[in-house]
Amino acid sequence: MQGGVEIWRGGVNTWECDEMGHMNVRFYVVRAVEGLAALAALLGMTGAYGADANATLLVREQHIRFLREAHAGAALHMVGGVVEMGESEARLIQLLIHSGTGEIAATFQTVVAHVTPRDGLAFPWSDRTRKAAEALAMEVPEKARSRSVALDPVVSEASLARAEALGLLRIGLGVIAPQDCDVFGRMRPEIFISRVSDGIGALVGPLRKIVADSADPPPARTGGAVLEYRLIQLDWPRAGDRFELRSGLVGADARTMRLVHWMVDPDSGKAWGTSEAVAITFDLDARKAVPVSDEARAAMLQGAVAGLAL
Repeated sequence: MQGGVEIWRGGVNTWECDEMGHMNVRFYVVRAVEGLAALAALLGMTGAYGADANATLLVREQHIRFLREAHAGAALHMVGGVVEMGESEARLIQLLIHSGTGEIAATFQTVVAHVTPRDGLAFPWSDRTRKAAEALAMEVPEKARSRSVALDPVVSEASLARAEALGLLRIGLGVIAPQDCDVFGRMRPEIFISRVSDGIGALVGPLRKIVADSADPPPARTGGAVLEYRLIQLDWPRAGDRFELRSGLVGADARTMRLVHWMVDPDSGKAWGTSEAVAITFDLDARKAVPVSDEARAAMLQGAVAGLAL
């Protein structure tokens, strides 16, 4: 038993799977956000995501570990609880589980703020919510703890000017559409990771080729998979706001590559959000990571960006 209370149940649709043959990262976050609505209700905040809400939960940060692939037709469910609660913020834990086997597909440590719905102004939790949180108390299991991505507080230096100075690659450019926003007009939490997913090939395609070409034997077909992610939301774009994604390689080891992505406003230059990801080159036939040889690692690190961080 994993502990926690059930907050979501469903499955994987074919159209939610990408060219790697498994559910795309954006839909993991979609499930996590749906689970947050259930947790809010259990905390006494029924209707927190409705248009007439008096208070809601705003996602400040997410730490995600992807542990087991989820393919089309897979049955999944999610359990969750409260790790800790401050004056107006809380750290929640969510486990997405393969219903048939009990194996954890992904874990989420989500930091949320208790805010006014439209202005996003934080204010203290009610006594009723604090009491409800005690009944939902849950520890972070070992598989959900940070492994390769630090969760220390950061002061981000992300900006368009800084991205230009570092020579970060543009992997995305676009505009936030009305359907990308929640009922309060803010960009939905899954949009950041989904836009990174859409554009990531421009950055990692050449890196995957370096890894595959030096493997013995070289895999016939390769793709990529993310093992761990940290996303920090610095501001919330609204419909009509433009965005630009700038990314770079930070490091590599015998198995993984470490990437940082900045979502910035190309008009003002400010940062909407930052993220760090640990990813692998994925053998699509063997369904496992392709080892990174010393030669490949040295070649990859020639393109690493010094000074790049969240």
